[in-house]
Amino acid sequence: MGEYCVAASAEEGEPALALTPPPARRRHAYGELDRCSTKQVFDNLHGNISLDPLAREFVDTEEFQRLRDLKQLGLTYLVYPGAVHTRFEHSLGVYWLAGEAMNNLQMYQGKELGIDRVDVQSVKLAGLLHDIGHGPFSHLFEHEFLPRVHPGSTWSHEHMSALLLDSIVDKHAIDIEPDYLKVVKEMIVASSEFSKTELVSSQGAREKRFLYDIVANGRNGIDVDKFDYIDRDCRACGLGSNFQHWRLLQDLSIHKLFTTRADLHRTVYTHAKVKAVELMLVDALVEANDYLGISLHAQDPEDFWKLDDTIVKSIETAPNDELKKAKEIIQRIRRRELYKFCNQYSVPKDKLENFKAITAQDIVCSQKSSKVLLKEEDVAVSNVKIDLTRGKDNPLESIKFFKDYGCDEKFPVIDDRVSHLLPAYNQDRIVRVYAKKPELVEAVSEAFENLQLRMYGEKTQVHDTPKKRIRVQY
Repeated sequence: MGEYCVAASAEEGEPALALTPPPARRRHAYGELDRCSTKQVFDNLHGNISLDPLAREFVDTEEFQRLRDLKQLGLTYLVYPGAVHTRFEHSLGVYWLAGEAMNNLQMYQGKELGIDRVDVQSVKLAGLLHDIGHGPFSHLFEHEFLPRVHPGSTWSHEHMSALLLDSIVDKHAIDIEPDYLKVVKEMIVASSEFSKTELVSSQGAREKRFLYDIVANGRNGIDVDKFDYIDRDCRACGLGSNFQHWRLLQDLSIHKLFTTRADLHRTVYTHAKVKAVELMLVDALVEANDYLGISLHAQDPEDFWKLDDTIVKSIETAPNDELKKAKEIIQRIRRRELYKFCNQYSVPKDKLENFKAITAQDIVCSQKSSKVLLKEEDVAVSNVKIDLTRGKDNPLESIKFFKDYGCDEKFPVIDDRVSHLLPAYNQDRIVRVYAKKPELVEAVSEAFENLQLRMYGEKTQVHDTPKKRIRVQY
């Protein structure tokens, strides 16, 4: 339908038809709650999640949709088949939990803390977008692959998330005030060790520092990111969880958060077979890097978003001879011809303070037998660290408690008020060694045993060095 009007170009006395322009899309104020404009998404962990209009603008971009192709637990699904959930649903979950946390704060202390709709929107957006900077296979890309090709790399997924956020806003013309965008980025990088000085100089961080601990808490490790991934990962892997995030939001179950996370690290994230596959994939990516320039994508957010877990299939099916070695390693993973676990040991408690990561060179240099001459490329080492989020320190020491809602006096939990059943040490260091070829298991295991004797004067490994089977002659 249209309405008649006199057009300047029409002949005199002749009516012209002009279409009524469509009504302009209503601009929502930052943080405004408009239930008519929200979109419901059903999550199998939290149920219905309501996405506000601004959140939807970010979700409906190719950069955010990329998270569907990033498995939350990387290669863990090769050991726990159910662990195929992605960073996409995790990000939605953190967005929802961030909103719940802010609603509770607003309900009980809103006036006292000066919480407004801008604060609520910023924290929710930080939760939604905190993981958009993850690379293929999540932490493997950041902590294993990049340090191999760029030793001393300080690259972090938090900072890439901030860079990518700027790129998304510019590319898709998302209407958000620069000051609000700056706050969201600061909340995303808040837990990064390279961001502490930046936050000190931020006026927003000084005035409402507590808001910067809700999504990513670098001070004591209590944040909604962990609330979501602990529950989600336990469910996907078929493991029970004693931690219930809703109790922490409404009551108190803090230590269970830390212990459940540590259990997940020990039984899932650092499972011996999972680490074997990860070591293999890193080797494959390193072999392919010179030809594909994988690490170069990590420098530019406009290129980075194109990287995801499908890079393995791209390498696997490429016809190029330059990728032959990488394809052979991936083929071994497909055929379950994994690097062979030789042995492992836990670093003695009195040696934890000065522990340095063990390398393949350390193993090779400890070889005494001349039957087989080991080379560094024959050995793979995984240095595992499991803690309660604060390294060797007890995270409870970084948390202050109130006696009641109306009380202003804060107090720490001191040692004599903590259950004696809790661990005396808060960190475990495990060194695992693998042979890249089955026929080298015995030689690598013996060299690993010699290393322990040289370093500690005793064998601290899990089991005895395997002995070669002697064929019985009849």
